[in-house]
Amino acid sequence: MSHIYIEYDFKISPKEPGAEILIAELGEVGFESFVETEEGITAYIQKDEWKENILKDIQILSSSEFTCEYQQKEIKQVNWNSEWEKNFSPIEVDKTCTVRAPFHPSHNFKYDIVIEPKMSFGTGHHETTFMMLQYILENDFKHKTVLDMGCGTAVLAILTEMRGASAIDAIDIDDWCVENSIENIERNNCNNINVLLGDASLLSEKKYDVIIANINRNILLEDMKEYKKCLSALGELYLSGFYKVDLPIIIETCNNLGFTFVDNKEKNNWIAAKFVI
Repeated sequence: MSHIYIEYDFKISPKEPGAEILIAELGEVGFESFVETEEGITAYIQKDEWKENILKDIQILSSSEFTCEYQQKEIKQVNWNSEWEKNFSPIEVDKTCTVRAPFHPSHNFKYDIVIEPKMSFGTGHHETTFMMLQYILENDFKHKTVLDMGCGTAVLAILTEMRGASAIDAIDIDDWCVENSIENIERNNCNNINVLLGDASLLSEKKYDVIIANINRNILLEDMKEYKKCLSALGELYLSGFYKVDLPIIIETCNNLGFTFVDNKEKNNWIAAKFVI
């Protein structure tokens, strides 16, 4: 399946906190990926999700505190892999884990994960990946059943298996991600990860000890009830893919469903949070 995207190139001043506010508002209307530029951000939305007045509720565009201009164009599926190779450097987490591409040299870390993405988004989300990797390293996954929701490259699922998880479901709605996850799982010699194409509708009648969801704010809020249904007693929920400004509504939604907020991490205005049931 080849997606067509609409690309918006925004120039905003002052860039901070303008870019953060702009990303948060664009995320609420369906934009799914963002790349920081020198003068602002480039934002992407699938053409199927786009409409002519998509920006009418983006308040920062009419704010007197910021100046913002933009251009838009339609793009077909791009080789995001080559873009990733140009911009990606290995992720080193607490001198314990590294996430690297095949073209990076190996490190003598306890966990050495080799990831090569296919033609899918994700180059701007290293902060969330980093924090979720930290959470996996800090917590006990031995003999646990795990859901990696919105698995992308399956890097989080792979580390949970390395940390002792007994059975992992890795789910993504994008067939590129599913194909890529399968390849990365094989590349890292994992045997306990089951990759599925789909969304939260696949979770019916399933049970997990741990749920990991590194997606965007809107999908997290929409799917939270399904996470609650399939999480075992005393289960753990790790969420990321959203910004600092979104943390209060994430906590409120989780609390209303019976989750207890434990703590959160922050990196460049991105947030990862832990909850228990």
